[in-house]
Amino acid sequence: MKSTFLQGAVALGALALIPATTAALADGEASSYKALDEFMDVFQKVRSDYVEKVDDEKLIKGAIDGMLASLDPHSNFLDARDFQNLRTQTEGSYGGLGLSVTQEDGAVKVIAPTQDTPAWRAGIKAGDYITHIDGQLIYGGTLDEAVDKMRGAPGTALKLTIVRAGRDKPIDLTLTREIIQLKPVKWEVKNNIGVINIVSFSANTGADVRSAIRSIDKSLGHKPTGYVLDLRSNPGGLLDEAVTVSDAFLERGEIVSQRGRAKGDVERYYAKPGDDAKGLPVIVLVDAGSASASEIVAGALQDQHRALVMGERSFGKGSVQTMLPLSNTTALKLTTARYYTPSGRSVQEGGIQPDIRVPQLSDPDYKNRPKFRESDLRRHLINEIKTDDKALEEDTKDDPRFALSAEELKKKGVEDFQLDYALKTIARLASTPGATIAQAQVAARKPGAK
Repeated sequence: MKSTFLQGAVALGALALIPATTAALADGEASSYKALDEFMDVFQKVRSDYVEKVDDEKLIKGAIDGMLASLDPHSNFLDARDFQNLRTQTEGSYGGLGLSVTQEDGAVKVIAPTQDTPAWRAGIKAGDYITHIDGQLIYGGTLDEAVDKMRGAPGTALKLTIVRAGRDKPIDLTLTREIIQLKPVKWEVKNNIGVINIVSFSANTGADVRSAIRSIDKSLGHKPTGYVLDLRSNPGGLLDEAVTVSDAFLERGEIVSQRGRAKGDVERYYAKPGDDAKGLPVIVLVDAGSASASEIVAGALQDQHRALVMGERSFGKGSVQTMLPLSNTTALKLTTARYYTPSGRSVQEGGIQPDIRVPQLSDPDYKNRPKFRESDLRRHLINEIKTDDKALEEDTKDDPRFALSAEELKKKGVEDFQLDYALKTIARLASTPGATIAQAQVAARKPGAK
């Protein structure tokens, strides 16, 4: 028997729709209410006839999760626990390993490790599968259960079993949990060049980047030769912070636009006067783990000819999620728009193509490890202009610049080939009179350019 509350809600909904007189609208609403009736029939049958008593809230949350999972990978319902986790990701700290993970066909898959965390130092890579935690198989469980097992008191150890493409046997790793301080921005100076690493786009990231630029100048006593903005394995975050970071390197022009469901639902974001980097050359490093807000920054600086983008094709998440509060402790995270770079490109699926493709030769497994991107996620949004980038990533032509092995590079003192290549490129740009980023982009895109 259906609840009186739901019957009343359906009746009120029907009364509210009386002024809508078109036949098509009436037919559509009738179909919707018929489907809701069917849902309630199933709900009541499960409550009354399932082999074990099931909590109503669990059933309803499962139905909500299923509805949102049918849309796209980034729309979901946040209960009180999820809400707290989101707050931790953007504001706080926690005891754990420093991993971003997702679930794929019942398996826990690594999106990216956070730099300078136990997971990163242990060599866990994007695309790895976690099969066991402390010897217990986690396949088939929920993602929340796996995350709860990996988090814990700082100083406590746990064992992970990793399956990695290209490796014949699983990899067993013992890690010690630490307090993962979510500091979004780090900086250092290498060879008179400022290196700014953005780990995530959380609260105050833009202000921290501007502070990093000032700190680099102060540490040198003068302006550096240029800047490397390292966005590798950065999963993204807040749109406003991506705009602020882009604005720190731009004097004028559009940064990004977001376009919603309706034709006229377009919002554009522009740079304000004042380039904190004073026009010095900038290189942006990206890889397959650079997503969302990272791609906004890379796309803006690339389209405005302000920076050379270097590394590997980015993740390809070109959608915007809006937090819609439902109560004090719950919310709906819903995909409400797509974003576009200043030239009108959508990076959905295709990602940001670097001006200069530089493989990470310091990683001995880089050739064998499959790349995990937005286009690999089930029910991802389809880009309006479908592009096939497989040929670009499967280029097997020998390039003398990229011939050294990880072991050979290590002997030469190169621990991070992509960063090393970026530093040398900035030095070359600075030593070439009249050289501009726009000219370097054109040169890099010429057929046969290396």
